[in-house]
Amino acid sequence: MQPKNAPNSPSFAPDWLDRSLFPFTSRSLEIAGNTLHYIDEGMGPTLLLLHGNPTWSFLYRHLVRQLAPHFRCIALDYPGFGLSTAGPGYGFTPREHSHLVEQLVERLGLRELRIMVQDWGGPIGLGFAGRRPELVHSLILGNTFAWSAQGSTGLTVFSKLFGSRLARWLITRYNVLARWLIPAGINRKLSAAELAAYLGPFSTPAARLPTWVFAKEITGSRAYLTEVEAGLAQLRDKPALVVWGEADGAFREPDRRRLQQYFPTHRVCLLPQAKHFIQENAPAEISAAIRAFAQ
Repeated sequence: MQPKNAPNSPSFAPDWLDRSLFPFTSRSLEIAGNTLHYIDEGMGPTLLLLHGNPTWSFLYRHLVRQLAPHFRCIALDYPGFGLSTAGPGYGFTPREHSHLVEQLVERLGLRELRIMVQDWGGPIGLGFAGRRPELVHSLILGNTFAWSAQGSTGLTVFSKLFGSRLARWLITRYNVLARWLIPAGINRKLSAAELAAYLGPFSTPAARLPTWVFAKEITGSRAYLTEVEAGLAQLRDKPALVVWGEADGAFREPDRRRLQQYFPTHRVCLLPQAKHFIQENAPAEISAAIRAFAQ
């Protein structure tokens, strides 16, 4: 099936999305019973942009505006996030998301990929990249991880706290994860329309479940995360740009240094004031670093 304009094209939007903030043509693909929403803007080398929890392609809107004159920018939403919808039986696990990313890349015939990852986008995108290194040109690594949480006190505590049964009830009933994480990870006050765009996909208890699954799977996906780390050996020859928010409370300097060890050919762009959602906090700096890296 060829890509098609989704019902959520610029002429249509859910009531929580101000299209002036996200003025891109929405497209969708039906893959394995799921409807994957993505945007495809600009021309040039392909830049695949992968989000984490609890965000969606909206997170990359500033980068897409700045980079579309230089790159073909593709940003997608995993099922259960943004404007994508999950089919029956979908579990919202990082392994499932990673394989859907791979299938979308195949369906669109993408090659020579520049892949940017952040948060859960790291294990999802690097898992795909390790399985298919022949499709990868280079990597842009934001604040993320690519290994099992075993031995990482911070990741383990977060997963046990927010992946618990009590947290499931609080998250599905009150949307506490998104309501807390998004403002806490951005170093400016979001406008009402921006906050609505981030919270809108999680407007019902059922819609909030995928954000809880991500928290639970930090420890629950140990086998998959071990595979992701092993697959990094297939990517050692790939150029890597590390764009790292130094004010992030989740991923800190030891995580950055550990990540850098897997990529001998890397550059580092430190973002001193940027918190977890670096795409919101430092889009101009990141865009400039990506353009320089590409040259």
